[in-house]
Amino acid sequence: MGTGRDLEIACDESGSEGENLTTPVTDVFAHAGVLLDAEAAQAVIVELRERIRSPATEYKANHLLRGKHRSALVWLLGPSGPIHGVARVYLLEKRFFLVSRIADLVDPYGPSLGFHRREETEALYRWGPRLDGWPRLLETFNDVIRGRAETEAFYAQVSALRSPELAELLERLGATRPNLETALARRADDPRAIPVLDPLIPAIVQGVLAWSSGGRSVSIIHDQQTTLSEERIVELKEILGDPRLAARARLAGLTLADSFVDARVQMADFLAGVARKIASEELNGRGDAELTELLRHYVDPASLWGHAPSWSRLRP
Repeated sequence: MGTGRDLEIACDESGSEGENLTTPVTDVFAHAGVLLDAEAAQAVIVELRERIRSPATEYKANHLLRGKHRSALVWLLGPSGPIHGVARVYLLEKRFFLVSRIADLVDPYGPSLGFHRREETEALYRWGPRLDGWPRLLETFNDVIRGRAETEAFYAQVSALRSPELAELLERLGATRPNLETALARRADDPRAIPVLDPLIPAIVQGVLAWSSGGRSVSIIHDQQTTLSEERIVELKEILGDPRLAARARLAGLTLADSFVDARVQMADFLAGVARKIASEELNGRGDAELTELLRHYVDPASLWGHAPSWSRLRP
């Protein structure tokens, strides 16, 4: 479980679609971390194989999510299960995340990687969908960040919106063009820079913060991801070195592994996959009360979630 006083956390995600937040296949992103040594993780996989009895070479979350294997999923997540108390999952509602990036524009540094403007985000998330042109505004902002639209299109839409509840905030947003252009220029200068609409890096940052809460340093073993290039891992370490985070986040190192050969990462893959599905069902009004109740014991309270009814059932 790590060397010395370090915690060695195996991580994986589910629902990652890069910076596509307006037409995604999945509406929820989940990032899981598991504190198990290799032997214990392998023992869990052996037990799951015995319970599920699938001939698949590598088990995935969809094996556990099949109705006929429900008992295996309940066992895995249950209070007497093998990961209870040694795992957590960060949930991110993609639409809320996109709205948060728009709200971040009111910060002089533009869209950031970990310091969301919560008050502005919640106001936009609550009142925005009631406005004509709101879906198009979100699509245009997403396209601007991805280099598929010009900033003029986004600010033309901001200026066209009318809302007594958002009047002051929309006025502030209308004056943020220099902030957005600065953020876009930074990205153009360094194509290897971390994408501001990709939820993976913010999820890892929050994971390090959560697992460091006891004062111990954290070593991350993460499933292989194209986003996690050597350059971006260096930048991730710089983000965690920010004075606002450094006192609470202690990243000792980050290495990549294949879930097929590392049982610990496979366990994180299981948790991320089932968490994403359970949370998405809750978000869309199709929640399974038993599974949601089991999952909530793993959910990071700092998850980025805006939909109040589903969060009231998912939050720990």
